[in-house]
Amino acid sequence: MLRLVVLLLVLANAGYFAWSQGLLAAWGFAPAATGEPQRLRQQIKPEALRILREEEARRLAPDAAPAAPSSSLR
Repeated sequence: MLRLVVLLLVLANAGYFAWSQGLLAAWGFAPAATGEPQRLRQQIKPEALRILREEEARRLAPDAAPAAPSSSLR
């Protein structure tokens, strides 16, 4: 009885592995695609980013109020 249970668990694991790797896609069994192409299109291009010094940031946004330091540590 225990051998049967172990054999069933091994077969179940092998089936899950084959399914998760897409080996059963030819028979119509494959996991759902988890890609997010819309998020890839929305990503900021890192080569277009520029780090500003404090005075450059103030010059570009003069009406912005200075950020108050957080006092979460007591």
